[in-house]
Amino acid sequence: MNSRSTGQYDLTIAQAAQATGLSIDTLRYYEREELLPAVRRDPSGRRRYDSTDLGWISLICCLRDTGMPLAQIKTFTMLTSAGDSSLPARVDLLHEHDRQLQETITTLRKHQRYLRGKVSDYERRLRGRSANNVLASNN
Repeated sequence: MNSRSTGQYDLTIAQAAQATGLSIDTLRYYEREELLPAVRRDPSGRRRYDSTDLGWISLICCLRDTGMPLAQIKTFTMLTSAGDSSLPARVDLLHEHDRQLQETITTLRKHQRYLRGKVSDYERRLRGRSANNVLASNN
């Protein structure tokens, strides 16, 4: 059993899955792959999630959803477990991820502008075709 003190929640894995929108299998995977620090267990060996665990899960989801590879998330988790001495490395890792994320956002915005231009062009062509059809039917 983990000796970490619990936060304000005491959730089963099913409740934690529901609260986070993740599956039970995903939560177990995150723990098994050491992306999530060890979750406290009750005397029967069942996982009990607290607010600290849910915070970690939120962070993992944020990093994953913004494109951070699982290996880097694991590195971040390991650095965190090393304590405050790893703060500079964690800051560097997050700064680098933020830089990469900004590049991705810039690229996606460029692609979005292009697609919107295409849609505008097609809509303009459709309006022109509709106007031509109206003129043809009036003759």
